[in-house]
Amino acid sequence: MDEIKKKVDESWKNQVEKEKQDTPVKEGFIPPEADFKFFITTLTLQASIALGHIANPSTGKTEKDPAQAKFLIDTLAMLQEKTKGNLTKEETDLLENLLYELRLAYLGKEENLK
Repeated sequence: MDEIKKKVDESWKNQVEKEKQDTPVKEGFIPPEADFKFFITTLTLQASIALGHIANPSTGKTEKDPAQAKFLIDTLAMLQEKTKGNLTKEETDLLENLLYELRLAYLGKEENLK
């Protein structure tokens, strides 16, 4: 069989490297360590904003979006199911507690809408 020669455009690698070098690094900003607890608490924060418990940091306004809150709660529940048996006890307990609190808050909001 004749081999098909593919032309691979690798110029994007050079562009990415150039952008890395050109991007100014903010002095003093140290990003948090990416870990499971940080990830689920970030999703919980977003759900709390959607439930209207916390003002949206980008607008400064309290906004209620029950559909978004439900989506985030369902996402956390899916993560709980998919990671079962692979988390530390601390991570398992945190996720369970966060889901419990969010579900109670969501049900409370649903009752207020009726």
